[in-house]
Amino acid sequence: MNKPLKLSHLFFTFLKIGSISFGGFMALISSVQKQVVDRDKLISNEDVLDGISLASVLPGPLAVNVIAFIGYRLKGIKGAIVCFSGILIPSFLLMLILSALYQRFGNIPEFGSFFAGVLPAVAAIIVSVAVGMFRKNVKDWKQIILVILSGVITFFSKSYFSTLGIIIISALIGYFLYRTNAVGSGQSAVSSKKLIVSSRQWAVGLILMVFILLLAIIPENETLLWLHRKITLTFSGMSLSLFGGGYVAVPSMHKIIVDTLHWLTNKEFVDAIALGQVTPGPILISATFIGFKLAGFFGALNATLSIFLPTAILMVICSRFFAIINNAPALKAAFKGLRPAIIGMILSAAATILVNAGISYKTIILFLAILSVAIKYNPDTVFIIPAAGIIGLIFL
Repeated sequence: MNKPLKLSHLFFTFLKIGSISFGGFMALISSVQKQVVDRDKLISNEDVLDGISLASVLPGPLAVNVIAFIGYRLKGIKGAIVCFSGILIPSFLLMLILSALYQRFGNIPEFGSFFAGVLPAVAAIIVSVAVGMFRKNVKDWKQIILVILSGVITFFSKSYFSTLGIIIISALIGYFLYRTNAVGSGQSAVSSKKLIVSSRQWAVGLILMVFILLLAIIPENETLLWLHRKITLTFSGMSLSLFGGGYVAVPSMHKIIVDTLHWLTNKEFVDAIALGQVTPGPILISATFIGFKLAGFFGALNATLSIFLPTAILMVICSRFFAIINNAPALKAAFKGLRPAIIGMILSAAATILVNAGISYKTIILFLAILSVAIKYNPDTVFIIPAAGIIGLIFL
């Protein structure tokens, strides 16, 4: 009999993942897949793909939302909180340190050579994960075509609308191609009792609504309380209106933070985004930098929670109902088209990272070497990423 999963184990697992997941959304998800699916066998590949699918059609930072989904699947609301905290703490603390150094010295530490080795390694890990998902989820030539088309379109088009179009179209293709196979395979009905929201959940929702109302009615002035209110509303608003991931949010963040509110200069904003890219975890951890400049540690904490927490809560709410309807035959058929499309997107992310790393014979050799090791031996990424960075410092 398997031992019950402890919240402490879950927290330290995601704390470790959050410490070494350089490279953005797909790199973070790949590290989760390697650890939680392949090594610990806590969830399935299908669960990860379902989380990506749901996060892709909801607002907010994709990676953190998927983590909240996985945590909720594993241990309910407590699991979502633990995984959410574990994944953010390392990048938050590192960004806090870098922000303090930046404010003191006015420049960014040089990480060029280190990340010249890290990025090909990240791309290799992502490809190895996509290969594993491909083997388990792609069963016929029609799904192979979906993988190829999705990967090519995503690589050449960075628009959120193209991503959303791929998700919708691939789900419809799956529904029409595989619906006859799915009929009768799902549960016949969903119990209405499962849809009932508990009184405690109503109370939490009411408290959040009151909190938001209080924030909205605080009169504008130059006090620290007003500044924190402004930080909360600004970053929460950006989070809830953000579709398509962190990179899509950068132009709108620039317009709000630099052009409208004048919280940062253009150079400071560019440096904040750069720091978000060289720290592990999601790129929107750049919010920590902005909050720190405005109001120190508590400003950084406020900005970080405001940009990640609202949509993580939304993700958990939707996860509750997603789990209920997941066995519906029509949805199963749709996911037979959607999952190959997501695998194509994952491969596209790896190709983009590899291109951004700079194509040379050294990076190609490093990429292929790590890819072969990752596929054959499935090593822990906590060893791969630092080793690749050291190789970059020495040889690249």
